[in-house]
Amino acid sequence: MGYVAVTGGTAAILRADELVHYYRVRGGSTPLEVRQIRDQQRLAVDKVMGEGSLYAPTIAALALKQAEGDSIEASFILRAYRATQPRRYASLAIDCCRMQVIRRISGAFQDIPGGQILGPTRDYTQRLVDFSLLEERESIVREFLDRARIETAGKALPDSFPKIVSLLRREGLLEDPEEGDRTLRDITRESLGFPYPRSAKLQSLARGETGAMMALAYSSIRGYGDIHPYLGELRVGYVPMYIRHPARPEPVYVGKVLVTEAEIIAQYAEGEKGTVPKLSLGYGLCFGHNELKAISMGILDRAMRSKSACKAPAEDEEFVLYHIDGIEASGFVAHWKLPHYVTFQSTLDRLRRSQALKEESKDAESQGD
Repeated sequence: MGYVAVTGGTAAILRADELVHYYRVRGGSTPLEVRQIRDQQRLAVDKVMGEGSLYAPTIAALALKQAEGDSIEASFILRAYRATQPRRYASLAIDCCRMQVIRRISGAFQDIPGGQILGPTRDYTQRLVDFSLLEERESIVREFLDRARIETAGKALPDSFPKIVSLLRREGLLEDPEEGDRTLRDITRESLGFPYPRSAKLQSLARGETGAMMALAYSSIRGYGDIHPYLGELRVGYVPMYIRHPARPEPVYVGKVLVTEAEIIAQYAEGEKGTVPKLSLGYGLCFGHNELKAISMGILDRAMRSKSACKAPAEDEEFVLYHIDGIEASGFVAHWKLPHYVTFQSTLDRLRRSQALKEESKDAESQGD
């Protein structure tokens, strides 16, 4: 049934779109450059790339500018752009042991091979407003950068670091990877179907909305589930990407991508009776620098493999995967802003009829008395 009431509203819609642009620039301040957003709002850009499922820092920064900082809207714009691009190649599986690390920590071990590398983090600072940023000038920034270059000269990190979980596996304390359905699915071209292979689950989690995933992971940690996680290792860094090209026999290097990887160590694996108890592992990997998302992803990866008969929401893969996609969720919630005149009038008609029947029933009862 068509919504007759919204016909002929093209002019109003166009004017509303103009107002969006007006509200963005009405303050008269210098327009933001996309390069500024990409460089100085890197965490927001990384979040949009992860949820938009496209590694394109400049386009993600442009989407943030267009969306006035609304990360969900920017992710929507980026994923829509992604859908218009041709797919020419598929990358080979990355080896995170070859990651060019800028941050590497473990919450489970104090002393780790290669040492803890704090890297860029606010974890150990107070959340106080820095009023000096109100008067931040280019000269101050240049002076700081010059000093930082001198202090870091000749202090390059090693090319690779050993994996902590490899040490646990070598000792027989960590379960081996499951030999389940190892088919690689493309969730952008196949609809959801359950049970989902782990490759498809990880794809869905990798492009899930950070807040939704964090909330579900938090629910599991608080007791709505059966998992007590430890952060085995968290890495942030650049990994090399390779593709196969029909004109060359060897893999072709195409560049480096910034990713965040988290390996979550959980309680004993639920093995068969009589088997040796071992620790279990959850895995998280996402575009850019987004530690909350990678950790939440690792917790949910492990939680969804629970064999409990009575599953909590975070352990139910259908519940999790249907509700973590921020673009799907925002689209469905926002669609209630569209006209629902016909269906609501139908609801009112039924309600009025029900009330009328109730009154008639009361009248009949009173007359009978």
